[in-house]
Amino acid sequence: MRRIGAAVRSTYTPAVLAGIGAFGGLFALPDDVHEPVLVASTDGVGTKTMLATALGRLDTIGRDIVNHCVNDILVQGARPLFFLDYVASSRLEPSDVAAVVQGVAAACREAGMALLGGETAEMPGVYAQGELDLVGTIVGIVSRPRIVTGADVAAGDLLLGLASEGLQTNGFSLARQVLAGRLSAPMHPGGRLGETIGDALMAPHRSFQRALEPLLEAGVVRAAAHVTGGGIPGNLPRVLPPGLGAEIDPASWTRPPIFDLLQRAGEIDESEMRAVFNLGIGMIAVVRASDEAQARALCPEPLWTIGRVVEGNGVRFLP
Repeated sequence: MRRIGAAVRSTYTPAVLAGIGAFGGLFALPDDVHEPVLVASTDGVGTKTMLATALGRLDTIGRDIVNHCVNDILVQGARPLFFLDYVASSRLEPSDVAAVVQGVAAACREAGMALLGGETAEMPGVYAQGELDLVGTIVGIVSRPRIVTGADVAAGDLLLGLASEGLQTNGFSLARQVLAGRLSAPMHPGGRLGETIGDALMAPHRSFQRALEPLLEAGVVRAAAHVTGGGIPGNLPRVLPPGLGAEIDPASWTRPPIFDLLQRAGEIDESEMRAVFNLGIGMIAVVRASDEAQARALCPEPLWTIGRVVEGNGVRFLP
């Protein structure tokens, strides 16, 4: 508990009025936001927890859940304020809980938000022996006039993609089925030297906060989509106005080798790959064509122009 307490308190800012040990966390809202609006989201890391447990990498899924939630509110223009986590199992091992919470705390520090509280639960009979569940809730803030709604998106706008590092936190039920028993096998050729399949699958769900915030602050982002479960076809249409769809060029970005391995090993059709996995694009920003150069100049990492907004509905991939 000392390790957990120290990790949690390391995320505190002066805005935390009551945290670990209190029945409820208290957080003072900042007074520098015009017409403040709170933005909240809850998510989990799915069955990536099973790989993390098998490989002894529980701290990584703590980072995964924080970054996933940060990205979910980032697409609406919000900055994170505080985070709450939930860890449950049939029987909680203190060292496992500490590893998860330390990962959560590290990612919270990087995002500039407080880990305000959380819950641990032992529920034998609900969870299988040896398995663990992890859920997180984030609360952020945005000025009402700066909420990114997608309402102004128009045909001809460009789709700029930011790279994922792998599966992130989605598609692991299928991946585990396809690659069962091969976690220690080498990824090379295709992967990094010395990288195993387990390493590639456990690649972190990265935060796009540092990459996207400069574009949001400049007002060039008309809409943004976090590419999670459902891939690009399942997420991009959520931020487009009615009557507009997207045309995507799959040759416009570099696809991480783990996806090709999954497709070959599981004999998975390309349409199913696109509907399950992010395929190397973790975040999409929609910008005017006239703002493309400014977006590239502001972003601290490469942006791929992966397609454009078109009249119609849904997502069409170019051959």
